[in-house]
Amino acid sequence: MKFIKGFIIILIITTLSGCAAVHTSIAKRNLDVQTKISTAIFVDPVKRSKRFVYVDVRSGVMEFDRRALRKAVFDEFAANDNGYRVVDDPEKAQYHMNIFVTKLEKTSPTAAEQALKRGFRGDVGAGAALGASMGADNSRSVSGTVGGGILGALGVTAANAFVQDVLYLLVADVQIKEKTRKGVLVRKDSKISTKVSDAGSSTQRVSEVSNRKEYRTRIVTTANKANLELAEAQELMFKKTAYAMSGFF
Repeated sequence: MKFIKGFIIILIITTLSGCAAVHTSIAKRNLDVQTKISTAIFVDPVKRSKRFVYVDVRSGVMEFDRRALRKAVFDEFAANDNGYRVVDDPEKAQYHMNIFVTKLEKTSPTAAEQALKRGFRGDVGAGAALGASMGADNSRSVSGTVGGGILGALGVTAANAFVQDVLYLLVADVQIKEKTRKGVLVRKDSKISTKVSDAGSSTQRVSEVSNRKEYRTRIVTTANKANLELAEAQELMFKKTAYAMSGFF
């Protein structure tokens, strides 16, 4: 009789804990890629013969495929209706676009999002509490309470192990330098502080004059899907990021 009760408890807990996993697998079955820009950039229009852009892509992230993003940027510019084209000569280019990818990593949805979407069924503590109360009600013993709690926690953990809500994040800092009109000069004042030792630091003040205006912005792209792998999301993430970059021109 105790065996039958125990089996029923396991069955109920596993069913309840699996609800969150089933919900995630259904709600997040399709890849969702979103791109946001921190600040819009408006470059000055120029005649078609000057619509050339030099692109430099860099990163300190080992997993980041620089060639793939560079190709995506080239493809988006090739399809640009405004006639802007990528060139390999920085002197010829009217614009320089420097791209530095600071992050390409797997992250988790915020705690608030997890709580909203999965409720108590996605929390190990809730599963343990449910199992504990059921174990106590059925066996009326300390061992039943402990056993039910362990089963509840294991049920939720097992379900979450098979279905995970995965979010990938790509962060790219973009700097665009634009040639000014003839006779227009740009003065730039910079202050650079550097720590030279535990005892102090040094500060440099640099003033320079150039013929290029400078703009800066950040592009953030996220990819979300159940059990998502980077290989599945990368192409669309790069395409949308590159589309946002070409959209400045």
